[in-house]
Amino acid sequence: MSTDVTLDELRRSVSDVDRKLLELVAERQRLSEEVARVKRSTSHATRDYQRERVVILAARAKAQELGINPAVAESLMRLLIRSSLTTQEHASVAAHRAGSGRRALVIGGCGKMGGWFVDYMASQGFGVDVSDPGGSPAGGAAIGDWQQADLSVYDFIVVATPLSATGPILKGLALRRPRGVVFDVGSLKSPLRAGLQALKSHGCQVASIHPMFGPSTELLSGRHIIFCDMGCPDALQRVRDLFAPTMVEQVVTTLDEHDRLTAYILGLSHALNIAFFTALAESGEAAPKLAKMSSSTFDAQLDVATNVAQESPDLYYEIQSLNDYGAESLEALAKAVERIRRAVLAQDHDGFVALMNRGREYLEDRRSVAERRA
Repeated sequence: MSTDVTLDELRRSVSDVDRKLLELVAERQRLSEEVARVKRSTSHATRDYQRERVVILAARAKAQELGINPAVAESLMRLLIRSSLTTQEHASVAAHRAGSGRRALVIGGCGKMGGWFVDYMASQGFGVDVSDPGGSPAGGAAIGDWQQADLSVYDFIVVATPLSATGPILKGLALRRPRGVVFDVGSLKSPLRAGLQALKSHGCQVASIHPMFGPSTELLSGRHIIFCDMGCPDALQRVRDLFAPTMVEQVVTTLDEHDRLTAYILGLSHALNIAFFTALAESGEAAPKLAKMSSSTFDAQLDVATNVAQESPDLYYEIQSLNDYGAESLEALAKAVERIRRAVLAQDHDGFVALMNRGREYLEDRRSVAERRA
């Protein structure tokens, strides 16, 4: 390239390369849609971990040959693979057409997770109605108060309301005895137990699920949905079938086991981050000063804590206070912090090292399980 080239000319060249890159990404996505079609026709699984490994290793080798940082190439390929998987998963769900000719009601469909279920059910071909004081999101039709609606027309009724409202709604549905499957999406089951049992005792088809992801999730690969068995095998299977076209991991458990484990998965992790940002806020240290001296560990923890701080305080209070098993994880956290404090104040080197080693062994076991799944 000539040494007389101007900065504007260089920028135009870079923009031209960027345009070509995006065109190639678009072409790759079109090919992904074709791959999804062939996989469906040949009964191949949507995700092929061996193929992903081959693609990533090839990208790293090519990057090395071209003088590009292999880590950059791997990050780019993982992003493209994720985009392709999302395209293929959406195509699989749409092609499955599980809801063709059927109807679903989402109570609370204007909420974040309620909106996710409106879109998801609509993508399967369901005719989706929404009962929510906020009206209706784009994917569904508003019907007003569900208590005045004809519930006999629905194959599924999804209750996606705040926990404080879900229990009474489940009890109200039990009195109406709808013919379709009723399921909630609550992150806790302790406060919903009476409503769920009322549905069962009134002869309704009932299940209970907990999507372990947020409403912004597009790709379900690597995500989990917990299905709580209410003793209605047909209802449980029908709800599980709704997610059969996706790559989500399905876990079946009981109400009690769900809340006991959730006390650690949500309760403990939330409490730890709340304690972290509370300690910082009450430390007297200015945030800008801490930011200038931060470490990679501090930054990573601060990112998670910042996300937690942006969530609904009311929801997080419910998760802590309404779980029948919530005190167990909070007590475990308090004891762990006290053991660290005692070891440090007593200059107990061996005790501190023992805590670190035990944690390392526990986390190594968890990583081994994750690697075996992959």
